[in-house]
Amino acid sequence: MARERLYLYDTTLRDGQQTQGVQFSTAEKKQIARALDDLGIDYIEGGWPGANPTDSAFFSEAPETRATMTAFGMTKRAGRSADNDDVLAAVMNAGTQAVCLVGKSHDYHVTHALGITLDENLDNIRASVAHIVAQGREALFDAEHFFDGYKDNPDYALAACRAALEAGARWVVLCDTNGGALPAEVSRIVTEVVGTGIPGEKLGIHTHNDTENAVACSLAAVDAGARQIQGTLNGLGERCGNANLTALIPTLLLKEPYASQFQTGVSLQALAGLTRISRMLDDILNRVPVRQAAYVGASAFAHKAGLHASAILKDPSTYEHIEPDKVGNARVIPMSNQAGQSNLRKRLTDAGLSVDKGNPALARILERIKEREAEGYSYDTAQASFELLARDELDQLPEFFEVKRYKVTVERRKNKYNRMVSLSEAVVVVKVDGEKRLSVSESLDETGSDRGPVNALARALIKDLGRYSAQLEDMRLVDFKVRITQGGTEAVTRVIIDSEDSQGRRWSTVGVSPNIIDASFEALLDAIRWKLVHDCGAGRTDAV
Repeated sequence: MARERLYLYDTTLRDGQQTQGVQFSTAEKKQIARALDDLGIDYIEGGWPGANPTDSAFFSEAPETRATMTAFGMTKRAGRSADNDDVLAAVMNAGTQAVCLVGKSHDYHVTHALGITLDENLDNIRASVAHIVAQGREALFDAEHFFDGYKDNPDYALAACRAALEAGARWVVLCDTNGGALPAEVSRIVTEVVGTGIPGEKLGIHTHNDTENAVACSLAAVDAGARQIQGTLNGLGERCGNANLTALIPTLLLKEPYASQFQTGVSLQALAGLTRISRMLDDILNRVPVRQAAYVGASAFAHKAGLHASAILKDPSTYEHIEPDKVGNARVIPMSNQAGQSNLRKRLTDAGLSVDKGNPALARILERIKEREAEGYSYDTAQASFELLARDELDQLPEFFEVKRYKVTVERRKNKYNRMVSLSEAVVVVKVDGEKRLSVSESLDETGSDRGPVNALARALIKDLGRYSAQLEDMRLVDFKVRITQGGTEAVTRVIIDSEDSQGRRWSTVGVSPNIIDASFEALLDAIRWKLVHDCGAGRTDAV
């Protein structure tokens, strides 16, 4: 049986920009648009032309896409024609193939927010959609507050939808603007809408996540007949966000009954790039990816409990609902004080370390992990530090260099502009190939801003490691997390450092000390040693 076409409409570039703290540049919007197009999204909503300079600039420079580029705006205002509404004109002037207009479908909002009559609002919807269609564009109507409006006055909410359809709208999108609808409500209401004669192949769904049900509500609408889903990458959006396409898309492609019933523009090959696209967006926003995010999170396929890991080794399907590589993710067997030998051997194998079952080193590694976690270390996320610990117990960790001492100073003073500034300076003495080397570095970046004492330490340490310095030129620190693991006078600081290099590798290391700088330096040393192990080769005798 032929599968029905289900259309995906992305609003990351508009709704996503309404997220608190998010502001895309034009170049970033173009980068995201290309990624969405490569993924196979059907519609890309680029923003509201005329509403802000960035959106207007984007449409003037928008990349060519297979996806239908869409401009967003609102229906014309009462008291003027569609031809003479300057706000609508700015949207039309973007020149996009499709135009999506938002309009009121809740009678309360019409009379109280707009302050016009119910009939005037319907006339505005008809005239605006007809204006788009007359210019040969595809028209979409976002029925704002539809579900609340339907519950208060179903006849009027439906009349708003019919006004758009009668004027030639290709899609009418039912919006849960306040995000308060629940899946059962959405299912019932969409079923009733279709039952009144509005065809499901012209209905879309737009949900917000204020009850953590946006994905569930979107699926409920599809089950009831809607054939377009609107959402955002990583669930960005105002307040609690919009329906998360990084959860919806793999569900539609990999889960029944959707996989057998529907076809989307996203191929299984493109789906394998979903995790990369999700993390690309986080990189643009300078955000740490949500580890527990469905499908694409770093912990989505992490198996910590020993019982789980043992079963995973025999058959991954015992604790995984899909194969991680289908969405471009990877299985992780974290190490912690809950770990058993099954976890340990799997993690060692992943690190390229082959250890026979029953090897006494396994028990030593587990015991050392448990002792160190009691001191405040955490190897759940610091996989690189775990690998180094294991290599040390297995006598497979070269001593590339030895740190003899280090010193960090932080100075606070006024500059020549009479502004208070800080300056960090680090001195590191290391022994490499039998020779002592002293390096000094400040923490100022190219703009003259202080990047802090850890940055100064990193730069000083990498500056002169002899033959190893070249291997570290492409390494950079991308995240720095600090946690106090005990309180009071016995407080212990745990630092997690995330690093990456030009090969696209990303690794995490941990350091623990009552002194935050000392903990940071320990994590930094592990990061450098892990990089050297993988670039110089742990088995090379000349590395020692």
